[in-house]
Amino acid sequence: MTFGLDSRRIVSIARQPILDPKARVFGYQLLYECGPAPLESVDTAAARILSEAVLSIGLDPLSCGHPLFITLTRSLLLGGAGSLLPPTTVLELDDTIEADSDVVAMCQQLRALGYRLAVSQAGPTASHPDLLPLVQYARVDLRRTKAVDWQTVATELASRGIKPIAERVENAEVAAAAISAGFQLLRGYYYCKPTTFLAAQIPARRLAYIKLLSALNREDVSMDVVEDMVSRDLALSMRVLRSVNSAAFGIQHEITSMRHALVLLGLAQVRKWASVWAMAGLGEGDPSGVIAMSLVRARCCEYLSEMMPQREGAGYFLLGLCSLLDVILRRPMNIAIGDLPLPQPVHEALLGRQNLARTILDTVVHYERGEWEAAYAGADQLNVHGDLLPDIYADALRWARDLGDFAAAA
Repeated sequence: MTFGLDSRRIVSIARQPILDPKARVFGYQLLYECGPAPLESVDTAAARILSEAVLSIGLDPLSCGHPLFITLTRSLLLGGAGSLLPPTTVLELDDTIEADSDVVAMCQQLRALGYRLAVSQAGPTASHPDLLPLVQYARVDLRRTKAVDWQTVATELASRGIKPIAERVENAEVAAAAISAGFQLLRGYYYCKPTTFLAAQIPARRLAYIKLLSALNREDVSMDVVEDMVSRDLALSMRVLRSVNSAAFGIQHEITSMRHALVLLGLAQVRKWASVWAMAGLGEGDPSGVIAMSLVRARCCEYLSEMMPQREGAGYFLLGLCSLLDVILRRPMNIAIGDLPLPQPVHEALLGRQNLARTILDTVVHYERGEWEAAYAGADQLNVHGDLLPDIYADALRWARDLGDFAAAA
């Protein structure tokens, strides 16, 4: 599957969480690029390409039930992209758009159709004062707005019934200052950086989950090993037995043997489920979406390695899965992965050392952040056709979403 109406226009799509002050996912910002033509030059056909690309992935894998924010240029807005997208999306106006009569009329039409709108702002003066009565959100670029003006801007927007979104929040200190100033939502990469290093030992239960993740994703893992590790965890054991005794299997007699249950489920299915459950256990109490991001990275790294002409070893699923362990465990990466029997290249890559595994991870992270040029350069280094990246990411999103739903239903 290639996103676009023809091979000359590829749509690269990724997403970034928008968090509330308690670090809970409120929504997702869609990051995208239409190529190779510059986005500013696209017309109605490009509006259709964007909408078809979003729908081809599926709104639910992209949004996970949260609002999906999509930025539109003037060409896309007036080309009709807004009305081609699902009405649950939040339509953001690019900060270069002039609020002339055509733009105002289109926004009025979209509001009449039930769409929510967002505008951008830098500094204490509204960039689109004529549009403020029509919008529900305003994103404020903190890098272009003086810190002394943050509270004024947030208060003014909130007084109009507009939720202010702090944009480009890159560390915990800026996040705390933005929240104190009154911003109701935050967007940036502060949430995927470890901020507090704990001195206490990792609890035994979390350590068990880490070891389980490692054992499950070894290429040579045996049924005996899986049975032993699953049996040691009461919660996992109950979920496996509950799954195999569900109506979906149509079994007439209750299965009580763990080995019998694992055989019926299949090793591949057990590995997927247990990986999700183990990651959920590690990230218990963390609503920021880091666990979901780890799963998407894991699948992307695995897919990307499968596309390479030559593979050097294994462990690429674990590479992505463990890439945020320092954030999840709130420890430096060398301590977070210290007890994991990771393949040496993966271990070194997670510590930031340059090798093939690190190139794979960097390529995935660049794509995830909408750093398209760096992502495609990484794909070239791996001898992977760059046009595969949008499909790899989209498939990983769907896989992670389906796996999460499957585990929750078990």
